[in-house]
Amino acid sequence: MKPNLSTGRRAALVLGVLCTALSAQAQQASPAGKQVVTFAAASFAEPGRGDKMRAWIGRFNQSQDQVEIQPVTVPFSSFASTIFTQMGGNAGPDLVRFDLPEFYAAVDAKRLAPIGDVIADGAFPLTGPDQYMKVGGQRYGVVFEVSNYSMVYNKALLKGAPPANFDEFLAAAKGATGAGNFGYAYRATMAERGGFWYDLCNYVYGFGGRWSDAQGNPTINSPKVIEGVAAYKKVYDASVIPKGADAATYRRMFAEGKIAMQIDNGGVAANLATQAKGFEVGAAASPFPTRAQGMILAPISINANSKNKAAAGTFLKWMLTPEAQRELQLIHGASSVAIAVPRTDEEVAKWPWITVYDQQTANAVPALPQGLEVKAPEIQTIVIEQVIRVLQGGVDPAKAMNDAQQTVLTRVLKR
Repeated sequence: MKPNLSTGRRAALVLGVLCTALSAQAQQASPAGKQVVTFAAASFAEPGRGDKMRAWIGRFNQSQDQVEIQPVTVPFSSFASTIFTQMGGNAGPDLVRFDLPEFYAAVDAKRLAPIGDVIADGAFPLTGPDQYMKVGGQRYGVVFEVSNYSMVYNKALLKGAPPANFDEFLAAAKGATGAGNFGYAYRATMAERGGFWYDLCNYVYGFGGRWSDAQGNPTINSPKVIEGVAAYKKVYDASVIPKGADAATYRRMFAEGKIAMQIDNGGVAANLATQAKGFEVGAAASPFPTRAQGMILAPISINANSKNKAAAGTFLKWMLTPEAQRELQLIHGASSVAIAVPRTDEEVAKWPWITVYDQQTANAVPALPQGLEVKAPEIQTIVIEQVIRVLQGGVDPAKAMNDAQQTVLTRVLKR
């Protein structure tokens, strides 16, 4: 009989197979005379979008005779661990599309090359989220995809104009609740911690709060953060949400016409509009005192181990041309790209609400504490634990955020 493998050994073997596959893909032969540049992105594994991205890259490959981009497919579930393992072994793909938390972790670990000499300041009309591509004054990435947050709503259940402020929002949510329907939905359990954090950030940012200041000092117990947490609790206490429902459940309920409003990203809004049964989906700015909301931001970067930095830079410059950006935005659907690309008449006809999401780019803020990005997972857990005490235990928001602030200072930052 074969001996049983421990969970750790099985994981190591799986990771080894993935890394071997990644190396094999990176060594594919290229047309004569072209320099091979490998590009790894979990998006290549997505049905539909992956094929469109390969075709988009194919147009770059056909556009010149010096560089050949070869897509490398690694599933999302193992992407970060696979790429970090490769990078730690002085290998890996030349170009990597990370999510923002992994991007900051890779910069901190010196796994990414500074590319200020490749993409010079002012060379392209980059939009606001580009500011987050620099760490310590140096550029390490270029925006590949931005998904903004706004309020999406069921026009049949809301009955009237979308709420313009928080009081109107709460009244509308109460008015739409009843007969098996709910006025609103968000996450409020530790099991949904990752999504809970994004939902909470939208409230905190919308009420003018931030998790840290520009110098990287935590501001978790600042008045505006407390105000945002208190608003989160008001919604919870108003009995307008399906308490305990995870995102998959309440998004399905929305599509079935049972949820009036939710604040979600553009990708989710597109899915909801597609799946909506018998009603029209609308979108509006989130009903908070300020327009600031979170965003999902994905950079593309050059591996510090790459021997093909100049060739990879050629692709990045092509990617930022208007036509390439226009096609990439079409591939992303309801997300935006590095430069402002007007929507086509066909897109607006398909998604009349899309401009609401596009206009939010100027107000979007990453769901990470500024200057403490690599500490974000620990900070997130501490804050969410305290917010659950507020929601379910009746703890005062100010006390809970004071406790969170002190825990972050002493446990995470060792101050």
